[in-house]
Amino acid sequence: MKLRSLLYITIVSSLVAATYSCTKLNEEFRGELEEGTSNIDPAALLITAYNSLNTPYQQEQRWVMQEVSTDAAMAPTRGGDWDDNGMHRAIHLHTWNADNGYMNNTFVSLGTAIYNAANVLRYNPSAQQGAEARFIRALTMFDMLDLYGVVPIREGASMEDFRIAPEVLEPEAAIDYMVKDLNEIMSSLPANGPKQAYIANRNAAKVLLMKIYLNKGTFLNRQSPTFEAEDMNQVITLANEITATDVYDVSTTGKYFDNFAPDNDENSTENIYTLYNENGERGGNVDRTWNTIAHYNMRPGGWNGWCTLSDYYDKFTADDERRGIYYEYSADTTSNRTKKYHRQNVGFFAGQQYDWTTNEPLKARNPANASLLFTREVTIRTSGATLETAGIRPMKYAFDYGVVGQRNNDWVVYRYADVLLMQAEAILRGGSGTASDALDLVNSIRINRGVTAFTSLTLDNLLDERARELYWEGWRRQDLIRFGKFLQAWQEKPASDPKVLVYPIPSQQIAVNPNLTQHTGY
Repeated sequence: MKLRSLLYITIVSSLVAATYSCTKLNEEFRGELEEGTSNIDPAALLITAYNSLNTPYQQEQRWVMQEVSTDAAMAPTRGGDWDDNGMHRAIHLHTWNADNGYMNNTFVSLGTAIYNAANVLRYNPSAQQGAEARFIRALTMFDMLDLYGVVPIREGASMEDFRIAPEVLEPEAAIDYMVKDLNEIMSSLPANGPKQAYIANRNAAKVLLMKIYLNKGTFLNRQSPTFEAEDMNQVITLANEITATDVYDVSTTGKYFDNFAPDNDENSTENIYTLYNENGERGGNVDRTWNTIAHYNMRPGGWNGWCTLSDYYDKFTADDERRGIYYEYSADTTSNRTKKYHRQNVGFFAGQQYDWTTNEPLKARNPANASLLFTREVTIRTSGATLETAGIRPMKYAFDYGVVGQRNNDWVVYRYADVLLMQAEAILRGGSGTASDALDLVNSIRINRGVTAFTSLTLDNLLDERARELYWEGWRRQDLIRFGKFLQAWQEKPASDPKVLVYPIPSQQIAVNPNLTQHTGY
């Protein structure tokens, strides 16, 4: 059971608000305003703002745009399954357009979260409630800027009158807005550690500032970014401040998956900001981490869809626990644990898969006599004998067998390992510190993952280390763009047009907001 702040204790009766769609919520708010109602509870609105993060982040919309567009993830069409009018294939192949379903759905979800956070500020929140809301707004503004290159935002009269189109912030203005907001709220945010990482907190705000400064040059010029020493020093200073709190440690060897387990709120030593999931209370669809990759005959069965590419998998050595291990955790009630079969249950599933009840090799469904053997080889359109088995399947969140319904794994947004990797990168890009300092930061992670320490550090092997450490956490596209690799060809994708460094503004949004202008090339 998660520890709660007073905020969470006092609003259980208001949680139902989070189940309404944004449209319904806005209609109700507007109706109440028109009737002169003044008793709207900012605590309930804040929960709505928190819950509006679930859809874009928990291996859905934003996640797809950040991972499936890269070498880390692919959603192959399997016969007629996973076709979806080609929208998944287009994301991986970089052939999307402004009408791709992910463009509008993600834009709307992030915009809804920005609005819901701003809405809290209209109803006299406490200093902490207001700071939490402004953090949520900055978090989603950052991702809107990263994905779409601009940030539509409602303030003042446009918050009440939806006939007034949202203002659109260009990159520099959006960066200034977020930096100002985060610095102003810092002292009002709680200094929570990993056990209450699901509450917006001071260190989470510092991580977000680190990401803003690290990506600033990319946001201002995606094709030819520059990294100013002043910005890199901001990253380093913020990282040192987070480390100095002495509340985070890189997970010890064998404990990497504590950060993603059903009890990660209790056992993680790294999680800085997460999304709250608890059975019987509230949360998002963290089950997608399993459903999207698991074969129908696995336990539990999934939708047999997404996978990684073999070149990405080959970045890991066999002794790297991040690649996959048998992970001992209390919510595993299968015979794999109770009878000590100890088959791999987290990480990248490759090769023959086993029944965790009988310990027998699993079979595919069609053809039923074929072994369930996940292959390295996969094409973006699969067919034939490997229709069901093509592709290595990553699963980072240990399945919560102990509940029916909402799983308890909190979704990880920011981790301490990422802080150290960003600090090392900022040093290599001209910030204060030596190459030896950067190397030590990266090796402090590698040693704890059970792999050999680096003897030297370059931007290339740092990018690969970020790929290993942060796989399927929603950062790969951003990293590839910042390191100048996103346009390159990789498995199942040819070289890309520079226009894809930013996603198109959805056609539906341009139609309703005259302040939006489509990016060149779309």
